[in-house]
Amino acid sequence: MSLTSKVTLGLSFVTSASIVGYVHYKQYYDRQQLHEGVIKDVERQQKRKTENIYNLQKQSDLTKQLKTALENEKR
Repeated sequence: MSLTSKVTLGLSFVTSASIVGYVHYKQYYDRQQLHEGVIKDVERQQKRKTENIYNLQKQSDLTKQLKTALENEKR
């Protein structure tokens, strides 16, 4: 085997190994990003739920105040 063919074969192996390594790294990175996206979605849902409960309670309090004010006006 000539030196040129050995160098070419070696470069082919290094290139192939680099490509395979990059693909595995990219898959791992993408999975991590997807997992973080799910966690952020859950946090967003919890925040939205808390805000909705707060708004519902606020609305309930305003309704009670309005009913009291209307009852006082009728007297």
